[in-house]
Amino acid sequence: MSPVVEASESLLEPGRLEPKPVCVLSGDEWFLKAQVLARLRRAALGEVDQEFATTRFDGPDVAFDEVLAELSTLPMFGGGRRLVVIDEADDFVQTYRPELEQYVTRPEEYGLLVLEVKSFPATIRLYRAVATSGLVIRCVALSRGQLRRWLRAWAAQEHNIDLGAPAADLLVEMVGQELGLLDQELRKLALDAGPQGRIGVEQIERAVGTWRAKTAWAVLDAALAGDVPKAFVELDRLLLAGENPTGVLAQMAASLRRLAAAARIVLDGHSQGRRVELASALAQAGVPQYWLGKAQAQLRKLGRERAVKLYRWLLEADMAMKGASSLPPRLILERLLLRLAGPRPRRSPPT
Repeated sequence: MSPVVEASESLLEPGRLEPKPVCVLSGDEWFLKAQVLARLRRAALGEVDQEFATTRFDGPDVAFDEVLAELSTLPMFGGGRRLVVIDEADDFVQTYRPELEQYVTRPEEYGLLVLEVKSFPATIRLYRAVATSGLVIRCVALSRGQLRRWLRAWAAQEHNIDLGAPAADLLVEMVGQELGLLDQELRKLALDAGPQGRIGVEQIERAVGTWRAKTAWAVLDAALAGDVPKAFVELDRLLLAGENPTGVLAQMAASLRRLAAAARIVLDGHSQGRRVELASALAQAGVPQYWLGKAQAQLRKLGRERAVKLYRWLLEADMAMKGASSLPPRLILERLLLRLAGPRPRRSPPT
């Protein structure tokens, strides 16, 4: 297997993602990153005890010595292997590049290091080192043409449905190009596929964009407004109606990733001495014109400190849904909603 692979292609070939001592997930397509990481975890640690053998760090907050110590510590479970994941590791890679270059040449025997980065240039020495003895996995957005072909293959592999080309085009037109949201719609369509597993335009028109999707937006709107009780009530409606918690997360994630991308655009501009207007950043992040006003209010309420954590929160929730946590799916969603709503206001001391 080539040490540099495309996530979209490797996910369609079961068994292709063989873990290496150092793996780099590069790009900004978070659904692909989550899927790749889940497969690496299963391949490296098996189906059980993954949580005990996995450690996750925030790139901006961890030192190389901490990572090295964790990689060299054998877990009690997980087959004797240790998986260490560093989220948002761009600054970590920049700061500790010499140490990482040396580590790649002599990694820990039972340690597996996964670096999640937005950018990993092929011109740096570390890239060449990882490409030689490790694994670089490009998790990038697909073009419209690529998306239709990939969506049909993914539907067949993961959901056992035959998605016709016109149906795939209509699904993308109605839902957008967010892979997580498209995957959730495929999950719902699989229930309507019948014994032959075929999905055509008629099923797409009937099943996509139901009241459940609108209720998922209501859950998110309430949480971002700080109204936790209302968010929980709307969540109850969805779950009692039989909606899959993974699908609820995927629908919310589509909007939250745009807010997260806008926050990064603003912060990148500040770091370069440029002032970026919030509306402009949101538009660059793919927020529709009609939603710009509401999105600006939501992002301001989130604040910088929480907005920059959105990607990590979503990745944690997605991995938890896929078995990285023992919490029930409902509690995983509620924890995310509480994070989005922010801390409860402090009560004034009695006078």
